[in-house]
Amino acid sequence: MEHPGATPPGPYGTPATPLVTVRGEAHHEVDPETAAIEITVTARGTDRRATLADLTTRNQRVLDLVRGYGEAVEKTETGALAITPRLTAKGRHERVGSYHGTVRTTATLADFTALGELTTRLADLDLTTVAGPWWALRPDSPAHRDARRRAVHDAVRRAREYAEALGARLVALLELADHDTDLPGPFPRAGTMRAARFGAPEPEAPAALDLEPQRQTVHAQVTARFTLTPPTL
Repeated sequence: MEHPGATPPGPYGTPATPLVTVRGEAHHEVDPETAAIEITVTARGTDRRATLADLTTRNQRVLDLVRGYGEAVEKTETGALAITPRLTAKGRHERVGSYHGTVRTTATLADFTALGELTTRLADLDLTTVAGPWWALRPDSPAHRDARRRAVHDAVRRAREYAEALGARLVALLELADHDTDLPGPFPRAGTMRAARFGAPEPEAPAALDLEPQRQTVHAQVTARFTLTPPTL
């Protein structure tokens, strides 16, 4: 038994107290918890204020539709707003020929039964583009905790296998480092659905899209250092 006042083993251990350093990993797939869609509303016109008014009206229509789904929509966020003049060259002078306006809104849903219907209804609106969905897990999802626990168990298992191969056993854990590999990355770009009707008669409402949730891969990785009893060589 090591004396209480003894110097702890160095980074490479000693013959009496060897060290083993292992890496534990976990990879598993789980169902997503949220889905995000991006809605882009567009307006065009030759008058700046009229274009802005059209943009405001169309954006409000989108927000009213999204809010109509109540608790199925967890979060609504407005992103970039832009009103851009488009110049035309006539003769010796440039002038503004038209104005283009856009507003982007992101809606996050946890109720996937409403996702297909909402996405279809949004894509059916005038001058509205819908991108997504992007499936994800919440940052505090139990899936991340489970992956980290599995990674620790994997590290202990590997260390024990090395110890047994040397005729030794594990004594103590010196260090456990989390490589933080289960953080979500950026959303991949998805396909878009665009609506652009100009004065055409209103067709019958399209059937709701059937959107299958995409399984999420969760990763975790740790490095652990253990002391061993002297091996039998």
